[in-house]
Amino acid sequence: MSDLFIVVSLRAKVGKEEDLRRDLKVVVEESRKEDGSISYDLFVDRGTPGRFVLVERWVSREHRDKHHNEGPHIKFFHENGAKNVESTEFAYFLDRVG
Repeated sequence: MSDLFIVVSLRAKVGKEEDLRRDLKVVVEESRKEDGSISYDLFVDRGTPGRFVLVERWVSREHRDKHHNEGPHIKFFHENGAKNVESTEFAYFLDRVG
């Protein structure tokens, strides 16, 4: 079993950048506590302040799937915070090559 890396870019709706930042910070804090989470970081694009990039590392796909499907903070975000997302610009699920 190899680690799973995920990189996701979310674009905030205009005027909702700070709301999305706040909501994503909660997701990151709670996700870091989950079983199987190796790292979970949030970045903002210096050139585009409304673009947030999440970089996740999980012990396995199963751990990430449990997080995504069962995590109360993820469910809360989807029900509440997702309203501040204009678009998901990309989502990459990566396996380390070397």
